[in-house]
Amino acid sequence: MVLNYIWIAFFFLAALCAIVQCFTGNTGVFADIINSTFDNAKTAFEISLGLTGVLSLWMGVMKIGEKGGMVSVLSKMLSPLFTRLFPDIPKGHPATGHIFMNIAANMLGLDNAATPLGLKAMESMQELNTERNKELGELNKWSKEQVAERNETATNPMIMFLVLNTSGLTLIPVSIMVYRAQMGAAQPTDVFVPILLATFVATLAGIIVTSLYQRINLLKPVLLGTLGGLCVLVAAVIWGFSKMDKDTMDMVSTLSANIILFGIILLFIIAGVVKKVNVYEAFIEGAKDGFTTAVRVIPYLVAILVAIGVFRASGGMDILIRCIDWLVELCGGNTDFVEALPTALMKPLSGSGARGMMVDTMTTYGADSFAGRLACIFQGSTDTTFYILAVYFGSVGIRHTRHAVTCGLLADLAGILAAIAVAYFFFQV
Repeated sequence: MVLNYIWIAFFFLAALCAIVQCFTGNTGVFADIINSTFDNAKTAFEISLGLTGVLSLWMGVMKIGEKGGMVSVLSKMLSPLFTRLFPDIPKGHPATGHIFMNIAANMLGLDNAATPLGLKAMESMQELNTERNKELGELNKWSKEQVAERNETATNPMIMFLVLNTSGLTLIPVSIMVYRAQMGAAQPTDVFVPILLATFVATLAGIIVTSLYQRINLLKPVLLGTLGGLCVLVAAVIWGFSKMDKDTMDMVSTLSANIILFGIILLFIIAGVVKKVNVYEAFIEGAKDGFTTAVRVIPYLVAILVAIGVFRASGGMDILIRCIDWLVELCGGNTDFVEALPTALMKPLSGSGARGMMVDTMTTYGADSFAGRLACIFQGSTDTTFYILAVYFGSVGIRHTRHAVTCGLLADLAGILAAIAVAYFFFQV
C-alpha cells in the first residue's frame, strides 16, 4: 500500500513541478517528461534482459547446491542465528542458506551474484508462505480469494531480508574506488573507512527498526553476539586495509572477492559430484527458472523506473535540493553537504542515477573536494531501495509490502545521516 502511494506521488509531484517550470519559462518540460517515460521503459526492459543471463547462471548454480546438499548444510549452520532473526522460517529450511549466500555476496560487493541469489531466497520464502496459507485456508475454511490475498502479502522474513539488502552492507566497495581513481583522486581509497562506517550504521539501524516492527528481541545472546561479531569484523577489515597502499588494496579486494565467488561454484559442483547428482541437468533446471524470473520482473521495473524518471525530468529533484539548502541555511547550519545531496536522494530510487550524480559531483567540484568525497560515501552507504523492492517482490508476485518501504527508507536515512557525520569527521577542515 505504501509503495502504491509513493508511486502515485511521483506523478502528482512531477505534474506540479512541471507546471511551476512552465510559468518560469521552461515550456519544454512536458516533452522531457514524456521522453523520460519512453527512455525509462526501455531501460527497465534492458535491465531485465541483462539480468536474464546472470539469473540463469546463478539459479543454475544454486540448483546444484540444493541437490548437492550445500544449501542444507548452510541452513543448519546458521539456524541458531536465523531462527531468532527470522523466527517465521523453520529451523534448517533451505531459505536460510539462500539468504546467507545473498548477504555474503552483497558484503563482498558481488552485485551480479547477489541479485539472483536474493531472488532465489525470495522464491524459497514465498514457497513457505504459500504452504502455510494453504494450510491456514483449509483450517479456517478461507476462500480461494482470501488465500490468494495472503499469498500476495509480504511476510516478516521477506521484509527483514529486503531491509538487509536495501541497507547495502558492503565490506569492499571496489567500484567506487575505481571511479575515484578514474576521476583523478589523489588517494582513491580514502573513502573506504567512511563508507564502511556509514553502511554499517545503515544496516544496524535497519535491523533495529525492522525488529521493533516485528517484535524481535535483539537482546538474546545469539543476536547480541552476532552483532558484536560484525562490529569486530568491520574493525578488522578497516585495520587490515588501512595498512595497505592503494594498489595493494585494489588487488586484494578484487582478488579475494573473485576467488570466493569461483570457490562457491566449485564447492557446489564438487558437492553435487559427491552426491552423484547429474550436475549439468541440475544446472539447466535452475537456469530455466532464472529466465522465467527475469521475465516476471519486467512490469515491476517499468513501473518504478518510469515514475522515478518522470519526477527527475520535471525538475522535482532540483527543487528539493534547493529547498533543503535554503532550510539548512535558515537554521544557520553548514551547507557544504548539500552539493553532494543529489547522490543521496537518488540512491534509493536508482543505482545508475545515483552513480551518475556521484560522477557529476566529482566532475563539478573535484574528486578530492568535500562534496566529491561525500557523494562517494553516499553512493556506498545504502542500496537502491525501490529497485530492490520492485525486483524482489515482483519476482514472487507480492503486492502488499506492509512495513518494508518504511523500514527500508529509515535504514537509508540512517545511512545518509551517518555518511554526512563521518564525512565531516574525516574530511572537513
